[in-house]
Amino acid sequence: MATAGDVGESAAPRAMSGLTPGPTFEAMRPRRHRESVGGSHGRHSVLTLAAGLGAVVFAITGYHGARVADAGSVSVARTAVDQSIPDDTPEGPGWASVQWNFAAEYGVDAPIAWGNLIAAGAPGGSGVTVAVLDTGVSSSQRSPAPGSPELAAGQVVPGWDFVDGDADPTDENGHGTQVASMIAEDTNTGFGQTGLAYGAKIMPVRVFDSQGVGDVDTIARGVRFAAEHGAKVINLSFAFGPSTTEADIAPLVSALDFAAQRGVLSVGASGNEGIESIDLPARSRNVLAVGATTEFGCVAAYSNYGRELDLVAPGGGTDAPISDKHCKAGRRGRGIDQLDRFGNRYGVVGTSMAVPHVAAAAALVVAGRIVGTDPSPAAIETRLERTARDLGAPGYDERYGWGLVSAGAATTSTTLVSRAPSRRRQWQRPRVTWR
Repeated sequence: MATAGDVGESAAPRAMSGLTPGPTFEAMRPRRHRESVGGSHGRHSVLTLAAGLGAVVFAITGYHGARVADAGSVSVARTAVDQSIPDDTPEGPGWASVQWNFAAEYGVDAPIAWGNLIAAGAPGGSGVTVAVLDTGVSSSQRSPAPGSPELAAGQVVPGWDFVDGDADPTDENGHGTQVASMIAEDTNTGFGQTGLAYGAKIMPVRVFDSQGVGDVDTIARGVRFAAEHGAKVINLSFAFGPSTTEADIAPLVSALDFAAQRGVLSVGASGNEGIESIDLPARSRNVLAVGATTEFGCVAAYSNYGRELDLVAPGGGTDAPISDKHCKAGRRGRGIDQLDRFGNRYGVVGTSMAVPHVAAAAALVVAGRIVGTDPSPAAIETRLERTARDLGAPGYDERYGWGLVSAGAATTSTTLVSRAPSRRRQWQRPRVTWR
C-alpha cells in the first residue's frame, strides 16, 4: 500500500469506497500540533480504490503548526530599492518580523527581486497569472464566505470549481488559500504579511473538496483549464505516494504534458515522507520538483529527496539528520508564517509551502522578461536552477537539487549562469515532443 501524508499529528486511518475509478486523493484535516516526520506510513488517511487498482494514497503536503504569536511593529532597514519593500501600518507587525523565508539568511532574497521587478516596470510580478490547483481560494471579495483579508479584490482572476461544477471555487478547507496567499498576498495591509509575487494574479482551480478529497481525472481537468485560460505557472502543492506510477495517473501526466506544450510551467512538491523518492506528480517529466529547507539552510527532515529533485525552498520545521554544515539533527526552526481564510496566523510546515516560493519566483522571472517575453517552461526552470544558492555538496546533489531558489538572483539580469542544466534532465525521459 502506497502512503503519503501531511507533516502533522497521528490520525487513525480512514477508508472510503464508491469513488470515481482511478487513483484518488485524500488530505488530512489541518492540525495544530507537533511535527512528525519519517516513514510512519500507518498514520495517514487511506482511500479504497476501484477493484484492481489497489490503494493509492496521496495528500496535500503541509500542516498547521503552532500559532505564531504576533510580533511587535518593526522598522524595515531602507536600501537603494526602498520603494520595493512592502511595509505595514504601525498597528501591525512588518512582514520582515515574521516572514524569514523571504529575507533572512536562508530566505529567497525577496527584497532584491522586488527592486528588480519595479525597475522592469512589473512590480511584484504584475501581468502574470499563477493557477493554484488546490482546495480553492477564499479572498476578501468572496463575501459572505470567510476570506483572507490579504487577498483583495482584483488579485484573483476567474477560475473554476471542478468539485461542484460551477464558477465559484471558494475554499472550504483552508489549504489552497494559504498557498495562494504565499504567492500573491496584498501589501501594506497591516497584517504583517506579503506575497512573494504580490503583483501577480491568482487563478483558483478547485480540485479538492472540503475534506481534501478528489480524483485524478478532476485534477487533470483542472490542469487543462489553467493552461487554456491564461495561467503561465501552475502550483501543485500535493503529492502521490512513493509507489504510485505514472501509469496510475495517466490522465494527469497527459494534462501536464499539454500544459507544457502551451508554455506553462508546473511546479510540484517532492513529498513529506523524508525518504529517497520524489513523489508524483513532481517527478513527472514536465514538473519542476521542489523540496523544503528550514530557516537554518538545512534540508527539512520530512522533505523527500532523490535524483529527480530540482530545487529546494523554505518549508520550515526540523533539520534533517544528515552530515552538513547547515544541519543539526533534531533542531527545530520556525514554520512559514501565513494567514488562513479566517485571518488567523499560523506557522505552516511542509513541502507544500516550499512549492509556492518557486511558483512565485517563476512568475517574477516571467514578468521581468529575464529570459524573453514569453519564455518556455524549460527556460524558466533553467533560469531558476542556474541562479539557485548552492547548498550541500558542491553543484547538484540529491538532497538540495541545484540549491535554494533565489528570487533575487533569478530576476537580476547581470547574474552569472554558468552552471549546467539540471542533472535529472540528462537521465529522465525526454520532454514530450508535439507534432
